[in-house]
Amino acid sequence: MRSVMFRFHVCAGEIFELKAELNSDKKEKKKEAVKKVIASMTVGKDVSALFPDVVNCMQTDNLELKKLVYLYLMNYAKSQPDMAIMAVNTFVKDCEDPNPLIRALAVRTMGCIRVDKITEYLCEPLRKCLKDEDPYVRKTAAVCVAKLHDINAQLVEDQGFLDTLKDLISDSNPMVVANAVAALSEIAESHPNSNLLDLNPQSINKLLTALNECTEWGQIFILDCLANYTPRDDRESQSICERVTPRLSHANSAVVLSAVKVLMKFMEMLPKDLDYYGTLLKKLAPPLVTLLSAEPELQYVALRNINLIVQKRPEILKHEMKVFFVKYNDPIYVKLEKLDIMIRLASQANIAQVLAELKEYATEVDVDFVRKAVRAIGRCAIKVEQSAERCVSTLLDLIQTKVNYVVQEAIVVIKDIFRKYPNKYESVIATLCENLDSLDEPEARAAMIWIVGEYAERIDNADELLESFLEGFHDESTQVQLQLLTAIVKLFLKKPTETQELVQQVLSLATQDSDNPDLRDRGYIYWRLLSTDPVAAKEVVLAEKPLISEETDLIEPTLLEELICHIGTLASVYHKPPSAFVEGSRGVMHKRLPAQGTECPDVGNAAGGSAPEAAPSIIPSQGDLLGDLLNLDLAPPTTAGPTPSTSGMQMGGMDLLGGGLDSLVWLPAMKAKGLEISGTFARRAGVIQMELVLTNKAMSVMTDFAIQFNRNSFGLAPAGPLQVLTPLGPNQTIEVSLPLSTVGPVMKMDPLNNLQVAVKNNIDVFYFSCQYPISMLFVEDGKMERQVFLATWKDIPNDNESQFQIQDCHLNSASNKLQGSNIFTIAKRTVEGQDMLYMSIKLSNGIWVLAELKVQAGNPNYTVSSGTRRDR
Repeated sequence: MRSVMFRFHVCAGEIFELKAELNSDKKEKKKEAVKKVIASMTVGKDVSALFPDVVNCMQTDNLELKKLVYLYLMNYAKSQPDMAIMAVNTFVKDCEDPNPLIRALAVRTMGCIRVDKITEYLCEPLRKCLKDEDPYVRKTAAVCVAKLHDINAQLVEDQGFLDTLKDLISDSNPMVVANAVAALSEIAESHPNSNLLDLNPQSINKLLTALNECTEWGQIFILDCLANYTPRDDRESQSICERVTPRLSHANSAVVLSAVKVLMKFMEMLPKDLDYYGTLLKKLAPPLVTLLSAEPELQYVALRNINLIVQKRPEILKHEMKVFFVKYNDPIYVKLEKLDIMIRLASQANIAQVLAELKEYATEVDVDFVRKAVRAIGRCAIKVEQSAERCVSTLLDLIQTKVNYVVQEAIVVIKDIFRKYPNKYESVIATLCENLDSLDEPEARAAMIWIVGEYAERIDNADELLESFLEGFHDESTQVQLQLLTAIVKLFLKKPTETQELVQQVLSLATQDSDNPDLRDRGYIYWRLLSTDPVAAKEVVLAEKPLISEETDLIEPTLLEELICHIGTLASVYHKPPSAFVEGSRGVMHKRLPAQGTECPDVGNAAGGSAPEAAPSIIPSQGDLLGDLLNLDLAPPTTAGPTPSTSGMQMGGMDLLGGGLDSLVWLPAMKAKGLEISGTFARRAGVIQMELVLTNKAMSVMTDFAIQFNRNSFGLAPAGPLQVLTPLGPNQTIEVSLPLSTVGPVMKMDPLNNLQVAVKNNIDVFYFSCQYPISMLFVEDGKMERQVFLATWKDIPNDNESQFQIQDCHLNSASNKLQGSNIFTIAKRTVEGQDMLYMSIKLSNGIWVLAELKVQAGNPNYTVSSGTRRDR
């Protein structure tokens, strides 16, 4: 306790001394005191008690002292907002100081003080600084607008700062242009539909002019902005590429990668037979190679980006294989990345060179690297068919080394080679079997068991080999147990008389003694197949297997396109889209490369020059049920132009007068490892149907589909399993109709018709949301008797009634068409030239909706009055 008190007194004494020095008349003493305060603040000491004394030091002409005081203010203003107001007058005064450095410093500091009370005082000084005669002040003020927008977006828009910022793109100073672009880009990211960066050929020309003169970080801002632009045609693409190409020789690697990003995007629009296209490919290789001479951390970032580039355009670096050869002093993360790129660039022309390198790597001391090298040899065999024999020979040489982990990796990759080239290299099986006893890793044991089971007819003692694995069945991993079960069943189907006891033993172990549900279920399936229909069992278990694909680890094309648009950012290092790792990112937009030959007729239509796609109709949320039922736009008229979709999964518009629902993409392939799900809803013969279209955009086969719904407002649930009867191969599409019931668990959703769905297959479980039209819930017995309608209409409380206008809707023979959607007209009368239609609707959960529709001939505007009642 004594030591704590002593420390407190020392601190109190220290603060007292600093207070005295801060109020000293001597300028030097005052400056030294502020330095001591900043030093204490930097090491984490609380010096907020000195706030008023430090603020008093702002009244000085000394630039160094002013900087220190501003630094203190930025740190403590949030915890002392009331006292920070004291500094406002000085800020305003400093914004009009003759010295441009002080003007810029003042406006920068005010932008960094994130206190709401100060922002309103910042507007006038900021407006003046945005139009300051000195470019240094203007470029500082441009960044300040972005900071202020983050604190109070509405204030920035009301004050017209965004328009001023757009004007700065035409500034004569390149650094002002760069900062204006950076500020607008940052604001646009958080408000993707704001159309701030209205890029057109004129503004692009100004940016390209500024590109040659601004600093390296300014160049990055401008290049990133250019990457969001879609040229009108291939001539404009070529023109931009020619002016960006000199940036490839910049010393800053970030500038180089940003330039590569722009060129990779605009190359998509250039015809491949164009001479300039070939020239551009040649120019891209040297800067990428130069990046590999930097320090290891930069090398890794460069390699991750190169990995994406060679997947999109391997021809860029096809003659540069040697630069990816591993050096002895490379860190392991650089070695592994280089290895991956070597495989991607491997071809018939360079495979001998690659294999010689890989064989050397397999004798290294780093175990992880050796394993990857051995696997790489197998990948070469699968990718380059002409090299397969040489690769197998190399793998056999490595097996002869008897190094345990090398042998095990070799066996794993040889299994894949057998899958790729059946009945071609089975002569090596005897050599593999010699190393059976040395296998202790699950993957290697499983691979060896698969080989023995698959080629049991060629191995004389196959039953003995598999029986040796069976002795420690319960100690094996699940992977080995599953493979062993399948291998013994294969052996039995090939040699039934000799292995009957063995198959009974493994089936008994799998079904009776195992707790693993996967193993138990597979055991039961085999047992029933073998006992009921051995011929069918043979067709299933010994069916011809699909060849494994050439490259199983390529990034999905849709995701690759997006990552190419993010070269030079974290997304290109993680190989994930920004939405996968930026939490709470409102403004993460999915970017795509332009299609070759795309023309953009109205370049100024949206940020980046591409017109937004027309969004699907969105159900209005009016708080009453009929708004949902008719799916009509009941809101006030909006400004002209397409309404942006907020989620990409909204319900398409449905015409209850005879049309149908548009099919929408509910789950993009990029978010579901290559599985794309689109669909719509229909009601047929009193049953709600969910019409699904499943497309496999991955490179592997998809099987074992299942579907499940979360609790929802009307208890929708699948009435049966998802019937996908055949495996879904790469680039295949299948249409499935899933009947739905309304007896599932109920929970109110927002919006009311939101449906959360989980779809499972052999790859993973994927989740998405969609919205069904409420009209799917209208039941066929919804026609109410006229007398009951009249009595019910009178009994409905005023609170349950709503009235609204429908505009620009042309109804012809409305009654008959609405009845097709279970909206029944009970009565019709004419009052003062208006037709009054009285209608009833009944929902699956017993809610009745009664409506009165006023229709006047020749007038496309109608009045609807509605009321609701639940059956008791």
